[in-house]
Amino acid sequence: MAKKQILLINDLAGYGKVATAAMLPILSYMGYPVYNMPTALVSNTLDYGKFNIMETTDYMQGVFPVWKELGFTFDAIATGFICSERQAKMVVDYCREQAERGTLIFVDPIMGDEGKLYNGVTEDRVECMREMISVAHLIFPNYTEAAYLTRTPYQPQGVTYREARELLDRLRRMGTRSALITSILVDGHPSVVGYNHYTGRYFLLPYEEIPVHFPGTGDMFSAILIGHLLKGKPLKASTREAMDALYRLIDVNKDNEDKNRGIPVEQWLRLL
Repeated sequence: MAKKQILLINDLAGYGKVATAAMLPILSYMGYPVYNMPTALVSNTLDYGKFNIMETTDYMQGVFPVWKELGFTFDAIATGFICSERQAKMVVDYCREQAERGTLIFVDPIMGDEGKLYNGVTEDRVECMREMISVAHLIFPNYTEAAYLTRTPYQPQGVTYREARELLDRLRRMGTRSALITSILVDGHPSVVGYNHYTGRYFLLPYEEIPVHFPGTGDMFSAILIGHLLKGKPLKASTREAMDALYRLIDVNKDNEDKNRGIPVEQWLRLL
């Protein structure tokens, strides 16, 4: 049986294991042929406080027609960082076209964390992500992103399980079939909540938090999750696998001196 082909549409950092640089080695190790469409070239992870970024929208505009002419298709597309409204429209159109041919669309609406948007992310970008969600089979925003997408007030003290399910319902009304919300405090516990449209069921998966910060952990979670889903595992089980693998990756790297460069994932692929 042919291996499932995955396209990553995300930024590419020159220094640091985030986005494409974090996801590609994981999915390759899990046995998938992985291709990439960089949405931006970034000098280094943003955590260093100083960086250079080059948007690649003009490049992308030239690539999609070439791929179409050559007949390239993918079994799954995973989208991440989107730079602009123009870029978002291009990616949405491409994903919609591919989805009509049976491609699974996974969307990580990367916009913010800890109750606020990242530097440079505007309301226009949030609106772009709402459009991205409309073509998705599965989305996995963190709590901050879910709050912004649904125009729901962010609650630093967390939410109840009922409120978390309502938030999932608001996301689903925007077009996605299934949804996860990561890094959300539910009834006092750090958790991931989800809704699986195949079963029509919600689920809640609490986890233990390791008090360190690495950029790129969300991207690693996405890659591990997608890898298990494409092997046919159910959403809840795949989510738990991704959470547990990410915990192991963070645990063995928690004493690293320079955390801003992210987790050197190639050294620890055996933990997956």
